[in-house]
Amino acid sequence: MLVDSDGDTYGTVGGGGMERRLVGEALKALVEGKPRTITFALGVEPREGAIPIDSRCGGEVKIFMDILKPDPRLIVIGSGHIGMPLAHLAHEAGFETIVVDDAPTTTRERFPHAAEIRSGYFEEEIEGLETTPADYVAIVHGESWYELVSLRRLLPRKPAYVGLLGSSSKGEKILETLISEGLSAEDLARISSPIGIEIGAETPEEIAVSIVAELIKVRRLGAP
Repeated sequence: MLVDSDGDTYGTVGGGGMERRLVGEALKALVEGKPRTITFALGVEPREGAIPIDSRCGGEVKIFMDILKPDPRLIVIGSGHIGMPLAHLAHEAGFETIVVDDAPTTTRERFPHAAEIRSGYFEEEIEGLETTPADYVAIVHGESWYELVSLRRLLPRKPAYVGLLGSSSKGEKILETLISEGLSAEDLARISSPIGIEIGAETPEEIAVSIVAELIKVRRLGAP
């Protein structure tokens, strides 16, 4: 049986009180991010550590719960000088990459390892892009219109990480615009700007290293 983070289930382990209790335990395991084994006592005297269930079945059931995590996916907004090394390094670090841009640089030759390249009309590509709360987003385009379109569309979908390239003052101006448009404080708090860990990076490749380092940090340790 699969249990997702909303408590929805797919398949069954028999239904009844045991399954209802199991869903709650599975949600705890998802929060902890660790597997666990649980023993249920079905209508019998529970041994130490077993969870009693009102049932006429009799006996015990031991259930192992594992955590299934999808491979991390990075959506790279921008195919320019930083987008290319970023997509390459992210791929090497274990991220599935999707590149979104309508510039002539958005080609398979430049992004040979990308799982998907979306090079049509930008707004339509962003709107049609299917995302999940497990996705990472790196906005490295550099032009404000593209940045705002991306943030307006993607922030409400609550991705795991959203990074924005540029100075602190530029990030503040972007925030002011989005606040005036009514985006929620919760959504705006998802933006990491300037993107990347501070390592004194100057070249596009060095900046890409700092961004991937931050992606790894978020993946392993949680949101910045």
